[in-house]
Amino acid sequence: MDLVKSKGAAGRKGGFRNKPVSKSIRAGLQFPVGRIARFLKKGRYAERIGMSAPIYIAAVLEYLAAEVLELAGNAARDNKKARIIPRHILLAIRNDTELGSLLSGVTIPYGGVLPNINPVLLPKKTASKAEDTPTKSPKSSTKV
Repeated sequence: MDLVKSKGAAGRKGGFRNKPVSKSIRAGLQFPVGRIARFLKKGRYAERIGMSAPIYIAAVLEYLAAEVLELAGNAARDNKKARIIPRHILLAIRNDTELGSLLSGVTIPYGGVLPNINPVLLPKKTASKAEDTPTKSPKSSTKV
């Protein structure tokens, strides 16, 4: 930890104190724990918010974001693209069963729809066609 020299005020002695470390860094997360804690308090979802609640929510959100980004990156690579667009995010979410059920009511703008053709509309492959085509018999070796 880095030590910072602080000036004393109102009779306190100056000395060294530790440099402040964010809650996100302490938790080992990329998502902002302090901001989520502020939103939880400001939103009045409960009278009291525990110290570990914003950390847990930030960890869950970070995991979901990483999962969606990984699948969307795979979809972009399958389409030979270097950038992830909303279409890739939609394909990633809808092709994954768990994410699809979690985000079933979500509309992604400019995402389109999953490619799907109703089997009734596809041309029928009949077995009678295979039987109607005559098979060539091997030529006989006898000459007339």
